[in-house]
Amino acid sequence: MKAAVLFSGGKDSTMAVYKALELGWDVEFLVSMHSANPHSYMFHVPNIHLTSLLAEALNIKIVTAQTPGEKEEELKDLRRVLKELKNNGVKAIFSGALSSTYQKSRIDDICNDLGLLSEAPHWHRDPLLYMEEIMKLEFQVIITGVAAEGLDESWLGREINPEVIEELKILHEKYGIHLAFEGGEAETLTLDGPIFKKKLIIQDSEKVWDVDNGHLIVKKAVLEDK
Repeated sequence: MKAAVLFSGGKDSTMAVYKALELGWDVEFLVSMHSANPHSYMFHVPNIHLTSLLAEALNIKIVTAQTPGEKEEELKDLRRVLKELKNNGVKAIFSGALSSTYQKSRIDDICNDLGLLSEAPHWHRDPLLYMEEIMKLEFQVIITGVAAEGLDESWLGREINPEVIEELKILHEKYGIHLAFEGGEAETLTLDGPIFKKKLIIQDSEKVWDVDNGHLIVKKAVLEDK
C-alpha cells in the first residue's frame, strides 16, 4: 500500500522512511513543509531547502508546501497537503515523532479526520537504543542546530558517532538533555545511509551563532554517486 512520510531531512524523518520501507510500505511521497516561521511549533526549519535534493538521493518523489507557520493555523496547510495525497491513493502517513505529544497528537487528528493511518514507528523508543540503531545502520547524520545548555558552537557540524553519544550521556546526566534531541536541544541532517541511492556532499556552509544557540546553514550541497 502507498504511504507518505513527513520529511525534514533530519535523522527522525529519515528513520521513518527506513522503517516504512522495512515494514513493506510503498513510500510514494515525501512531504516537506516549508515554514516561514523559524520558531514553528510543528515543522523543522533549518536547511529545509535541502529536502528536494535528499528526495533525489532517496529516489522518492517529494511534495513541498509553504506555510506561514502560525501556531495551529499551520495545521490547516498540512491538512490540505495530506488530503491531496489521500486523493492520490496514499493510505498512511509516517512521521518521525519520538515523544512530542504536541506534534503527534495533531498529526493523528488530521489523519483520523481524513481516514488515513498515522504511523510513528519510533514513538516512545528508548532514546539511547534508538541512537545506537542509527549508527548501527550506518546512517551518516550531522548536528546542524543546538539550543541547550552544554551544547556550544563546537557541536555544529559534528557527526553522530560513539564519541558523541558518550558525551551526550554526560550532558544528559548533568543537564537533562534528551539523548535523541526530542526536547528541541539539537537539529540534525542526514547525509547518507542504507536507503540512499546517492550521498549528500556539503560544499559550503556557515555557522550562525546567537548568544546560546546556533545553526549550521548549508549554503551549497551536491549529490555524489555511491
